[in-house]
Order: sequence, then structure tokens, then C-alpha cells
Amino acid sequence: MEFHKDLDARGLNCPLPILKAKKALAEMASGEVLRVVATDSGSVRDFQAFARQTGNQLLEQSQDGAEFTFYMRRK
Repeated sequence: MEFHKDLDARGLNCPLPILKAKKALAEMASGEVLRVVATDSGSVRDFQAFARQTGNQLLEQSQDGAEFTFYMRRK
């Protein structure tokens, strides 16, 4: 998937991946896509809740071993 900004949140525990994603999205234009790679297993439900609460769209999420990748579109 095409993205405009990349955020490496590997090794960070809750709530840091969400906080860094929130900051990154705030710096992006509406419609742009952020890719986040995290290793915190709790980030799966955190990003789903974050999308519902903020209106930013969670386009895709996947897991490769211990890494979770999220694509979010800025509202």
C-alpha cells in the first residue's frame, strides 16, 4: 500500500505507539496515509479504538511474526 509517512514504533510499549501516531497524523494533510510498524501486541486493539475515537481511518492492519503494521488515513 502507498503511504506518505512512515513511523517505526518497534520496541515501544503502550501508549507510545498511539501517541507517536497521533503526533505524526497531526503533521500530515487530510487524506494522506501513515504507516506504523509496532511490536506491542496491545497496539492492535489500541489502533482500532484510536481510529473510532478520532475519525482517522484504519485502512489495513497485518501481522508478520512479532511485528504489527497499520495503515491509517488522516481525516
